[in-house]
Amino acid sequence: MSADPVTVASSGFSFATRPEGAIPALAVRGLRKSFAGGRPVLGGVDLDVWPGELTVVLGANGSGKSTLLRCAVRLLEPDVGSIVLCGRELVGARGRELREARRKAAMVFQQVLLVRRRSAIENVAYGALGELPLRRSLSSRLFPDEVAERAHASLARVGLGEVAYQRAATLSGGQAQRVAVARALCQRARILLADEPVASLDPHAAEEVLALLAEVARVDGLAILVVLHQPELAARYADRVVGIVAGEVVFDSPPTALDSAQVAALYEGEEQ
Repeated sequence: MSADPVTVASSGFSFATRPEGAIPALAVRGLRKSFAGGRPVLGGVDLDVWPGELTVVLGANGSGKSTLLRCAVRLLEPDVGSIVLCGRELVGARGRELREARRKAAMVFQQVLLVRRRSAIENVAYGALGELPLRRSLSSRLFPDEVAERAHASLARVGLGEVAYQRAATLSGGQAQRVAVARALCQRARILLADEPVASLDPHAAEEVLALLAEVARVDGLAILVVLHQPELAARYADRVVGIVAGEVVFDSPPTALDSAQVAALYEGEEQ
């Protein structure tokens, strides 16, 4: 049983301690991916994502950070490498084996994938679809009481209990992203991967979403991996910051161990 991470100080920066014997929720080794014409996008990436920690990936447009997230759950097929998700190797998995393994991971995208005509609580409950028999998944009215209760608890956990029966189409961008996080909690995911979840939000809403993700990692014990394009948010909320340039990891450090020159180097040559 994992313990809540404890924040301690060492060498001038803070980090989350890991319980003895803990293993990463996601362990990527030697991950390579090329697209059309043989253009390399990932060049042998190694990365661990730990329970109880918010890990942020920074990099310029086209650096491979979003490709890394998609390969990590095999939404894209890597060319070479190992992906161990909650103790199970994903590379080579097929059919039911792959579906079962993926249930441990939840994805949040920049454009939130909610069913707009359904209520917030229904969208949260859809996180449990993977564990239900077909006959109970055809309508939210057929969901077991336990799933409904879990959905309400998950929505309350992200501070949106009052909008449970509001249609998703009427939610603000920040509220929609928080519903997506609640859906991951209802799914009982052990790792949440978010691809630029605040890129379309105003600064206040972006801060709220990052603060929520950090809290869910540290209090609920999820492993959270977030791709961001805002170094200042990473500095405020991340436990670890991973920098990627041209598909390769160039640093993996607590944010307080980084200087502005290291971060700026990630974006050299990027068009503004």
